[in-house]
Amino acid sequence: MRPKALLIAGPTASGKSALALALAAQLGGVVINVDSMQVYAELRILTARPTAEEEAQIPHRLYGIRPAKDPGSVAWWRAEALKAMDEAQAAGQIPILTGGSGMYFAALTQGIAEIPDPGPEARTEARALLDRLGPEELHAGLMKVDPATAARLNPQDSQRIARAWEVWRATGLGLAAWQNRRGEPAPWDFAGILLDPPRDSLRAAIATRFEKMAEQGAIEEVKALLEQNLDPALPAMRAHGVPEIAAYLKGETSLEHAARRTELITGQYTKRQATWFRHHRLADPPVMHTINARFTSHTQFSESITPEILAFLQNAP
Repeated sequence: MRPKALLIAGPTASGKSALALALAAQLGGVVINVDSMQVYAELRILTARPTAEEEAQIPHRLYGIRPAKDPGSVAWWRAEALKAMDEAQAAGQIPILTGGSGMYFAALTQGIAEIPDPGPEARTEARALLDRLGPEELHAGLMKVDPATAARLNPQDSQRIARAWEVWRATGLGLAAWQNRRGEPAPWDFAGILLDPPRDSLRAAIATRFEKMAEQGAIEEVKALLEQNLDPALPAMRAHGVPEIAAYLKGETSLEHAARRTELITGQYTKRQATWFRHHRLADPPVMHTINARFTSHTQFSESITPEILAFLQNAP
């Protein structure tokens, strides 16, 4: 019998972390991060990572384990997640994986291709071209040799453009083509819960999010990050709120404008998240359940899990 795990997904501000915490307490689980930004140590507040008190109540894994200067990848995350899941099973605990990064869920459940290491020569060439041409011109060059990958990338995203160039240069195959070659699916059975709240309830939650984070120290968090003088194209430097607060700290905008801008960007992102999850099922019926509401407290607990999912998890080996 294969081991079993629970996936909890949804857009930003849907309450998935609170639901994961409640279910972990109920079922004896370990909460494992599936958010590409919550892996960075410097971004506890702006990424709404679990608090130190919550981490003390329930075991949490893959939160704040990577420095901002060291960009993570879906392949790295998947390997770490599978390791954390194996450790949870060995301890007699149910892995509860929660987050909003759809590509990470897909990579975990369906597998991901192992992309060969491009090697130092290709990396050096990509970095030199990026420094000489800039991201937009290198992106235009990538469009000529690997249009499928280039079409997925923001022309300003220097890190991902350089990565795509080095993969194409070293292997002769585009990054998108490699990513479409699925590897082995995870040797686990999954149940899934999707939080899919109405747009108005998400907008209301997002509207108060920046102010709360500022009160908790988000501005100081970004100030400390800027003091590292990191490449602004690094993933952590592009987390929602970081560029906006950075502009405020540099005197380029007001705090009010930074707040409005962060709210707008977060709202747009939640739309993309919701659309992705509606078109990519986490698990198969009858162990897939959608909740059309935000999870805000334990009063919703009875609505959060169906008898089929509960039976599935309680019979886990």
